[in-house]
Amino acid sequence: MAQLTSIHRFPVKSCRGESVGSAVVEPWGLAGDRRWMVVDDAGAGITAREVNRLVLVHPEITDGGLRITAPDLPALEVPTPDPARQVPVAIWSSTLTAAAAGAEADAWISKALGVAARLVHLDDPTRRPTSPAFSEPGDLVSFADGYPVLLTTEESLAALNDVVLASADTGRDPLPMTRFRPNVVVSGVEPWAEDDWRRIRIGDAVFRAVKGCARCVLTTIDPDSAVREKEPIRSLAKIRRWDGATWFGINLVPDTYDVTIRVGDEFEVLEAVAPGSGPLRPAP
Repeated sequence: MAQLTSIHRFPVKSCRGESVGSAVVEPWGLAGDRRWMVVDDAGAGITAREVNRLVLVHPEITDGGLRITAPDLPALEVPTPDPARQVPVAIWSSTLTAAAAGAEADAWISKALGVAARLVHLDDPTRRPTSPAFSEPGDLVSFADGYPVLLTTEESLAALNDVVLASADTGRDPLPMTRFRPNVVVSGVEPWAEDDWRRIRIGDAVFRAVKGCARCVLTTIDPDSAVREKEPIRSLAKIRRWDGATWFGINLVPDTYDVTIRVGDEFEVLEAVAPGSGPLRPAP
C-alpha cells in the first residue's frame, strides 16, 4: 500500500527542519511550516542559497514562539511577536508585511550567520498569494518558495541515488531526503510517478499537484555541515533536466483544510495524466 512515510516542517525558512508524526493541513501549508523568515536590513528574505550557515540554525516551535539554537551560541527563546509591529518584507516576487521579532532575536541571528539579519514572523498568511501561473485565485502560501506543500517519494530518491553513487569519484553515502526539504514523503509508488499526478489524497486531505519542483543550489548544501558540493544537481542534470532546470518533487496546494495527516496514512492518486505528458503544468 502506498503511504505517507514522513512529515517535515521548517519553522524558519532555510533553517533546519523538524520531523513530526502528524500535522494539521492549513490553506497555506502544514501548521507551523515556514511562518518565520530571516531578512536583511532592507527586508529582503535571506536564504541558505546566499548564507549557507542558515542550515545550521535549529528552530523548534514552542507554546510561546520559537526556541533557536546554533553552533557555539546559547539557545534563545523568541516569543511570538506582537502583530502590531509590522515591517515590510519581500520574498521572491512577493512584497508584504510581517511582525518583527525584536532586537534580541536580531542580534542572535546576526551573530549565528555572521551577517546583519533580522527575524520576522508571518502572523497572517492570507497576505501572500501563490503564483497565479500554477494555481487558482485564493490559493495562499506562507514563506515557502512558491507553494504550500512539497512532496517527494522514497522511490525517486532511490533512483537518483543509483546515479549519484554510480558516478561518485570515491565512496560516499547516499543522499538523504533532508537535502530536498520536503514536507511530505510517500512510498509504495514507481520512481518519478509523481510527474503525472494531478490530484492526490493523503489520509483525509486532498491536494492539487500544480507544478514540478525545480531544484537549486540549496540542495547541494550538506544540512549537517553547511558545506556545499556538486550533488545532487550534477546527477539530476543527467536524468532530470529540461526547460533549463533540474527537477525533483512536486508542489501541492491543499483543497482540504483543518484536517490532520499522520505518518502511516494511506496515499492515493485521484487524478493523473498519461506518463510522459510532463510534470510542470496541470493537465489541460
